[in-house]
Amino acid sequence: MKFELKTENENVSKSFLLFLRIFFNIAILIIFCDIALKLGIISRQNQIEYNCKLLSVEKSKSNFSKLSKLSNLKSKQRIFEFCREVIK
Repeated sequence: MKFELKTENENVSKSFLLFLRIFFNIAILIIFCDIALKLGIISRQNQIEYNCKLLSVEKSKSNFSKLSKLSNLKSKQRIFEFCREVIK
C-alpha cells in the first residue's frame, strides 16, 4: 500500500505562476497602449507638417479644413502663423 501526502507547495506555486502571468499580461497591455499613443502623436505631427507644406504650395479650402481639424484653429490667419512655426 502506498501512502501519499499532498502538500500545499503545489497550490502556492500554481497561484504564484498565475499571479506572474496576470502581471505579465497587464505589463504587456500597458506597453502596447503606450506605444499606440506615441505612434498616434507622431502620426498627427507628421500630418500637420505635411499639410502645412501643402498649404504653402497650394492655398485650398481642403488644406485649411484639414489643418483646422488637426490643430483646432479656426481662422486662416492663425493657421498661417501656426504653419510658419511648424515649417521653421
